[in-house]
Order: sequence, then structure tokens, then C-alpha cells
Amino acid sequence: MRKIIVLSFITLDGIMQAPGGPEEDTSGGFKYGGWTAPYFDEFSGKIMGEQMKQPFNLLLGRKTFEIFASYWPQHADVWPGINESVKYVVSNTLSEHAWENSIFIKGDVVEELKKLKNQDGPHLYVHGSGNLIQTLLKNDLVDELWLKTFPITLGSGKRLFAEGTIPAAFKLTDHKVSPSGVIFANYQRSGEVKTGTVG
Repeated sequence: MRKIIVLSFITLDGIMQAPGGPEEDTSGGFKYGGWTAPYFDEFSGKIMGEQMKQPFNLLLGRKTFEIFASYWPQHADVWPGINESVKYVVSNTLSEHAWENSIFIKGDVVEELKKLKNQDGPHLYVHGSGNLIQTLLKNDLVDELWLKTFPITLGSGKRLFAEGTIPAAFKLTDHKVSPSGVIFANYQRSGEVKTGTVG
């Protein structure tokens, strides 16, 4: 059985929209695209490199897939294995693409993703893909969250945890802090939410 692992850049107030560049996603009038850039350093690059080297397949929404497909096929030296890995794409509009090893998921997405999880193979990494992540969170399909939390608030934009996220408990499995204050924290799904009284 394989895991679905969500790898997200987020702000302190939970915004995940357009971390990589000004034109990445301007929907809703978002004007802070590229908000991660001032915080990236050698420390952060090393952690990202370690995560990108692991055996993986990708699980992406259409918009993120199209962004990736316009860049990564020509930059595989930076992300070894990206062209060879299987790219599973959730889309109602795309059904084929020239980027090798791209497979498109349609129909009952939740059922198809459950089938994918039950197969043997590398874990499924989810980058970007805000709408897809909401579907995953609503249906308890996220096994791990690998979050990079940046010391900034943006006030508005697409959030990682939007309305409809089910209550769920996670445990911290790894954490590091960069010199620029970025918190790298990995969490693993660990059962139901527990409550009690403090004191």
C-alpha cells in the first residue's frame, strides 16, 4: 500500500497560493505570488533536494500539472527522476499530454485514488494542487503532510486547510528550522481527534 503525501509551502495564516512566482496563480486578485523567494537559502535547498531525491510518483491537479509540464521536462538535471516518474493527473478536461508517463484520472476521483493507494509502488507526492488537496482532506486520503511554514502572513488567498477539512490527528515525525525562519515539519496521520480538560 502506498501513501499520499502532501508537500506544501504555507504562510503562518495558512495561505498556499502561488508560492513560486508572481504569475503562478493570480486568481482572486492575488498579488503576492513568489512569497517564498526571499526566504530560500542553502539550508532550505538541501532539505528540498533530499525530498525530491526519494522514489516517488506524482499526484497533481491539472493547473499544477501544466505548470510542471512547461518547466520540468527540460530541467530534469535539477530534479532527477521527474521525467521517469508516473504523473497521475486529476482533470476533467485533459486526457493526454506529451510529457512521458502521464496518466489522467477522471470519473469518481475518490474511488480511483483509493485504488491507487492500495496498489504497490512509490508513494504519491502532491505538490501545489490546491483543489485536489481539498478533496484529499475531505475524504481522509492524506497519510502525511510535509509542510514548509514561512514567517509571513498574507491575509487572503487559497488556504491549505479550507472549509470541509475533516477533524484528524497527526503526529510530528521530523522538523527543522532554516536560518531565515522557515519551519520544515513532517506530520503523519495518527487516528482521531482526542479531547480532554487541561489542568
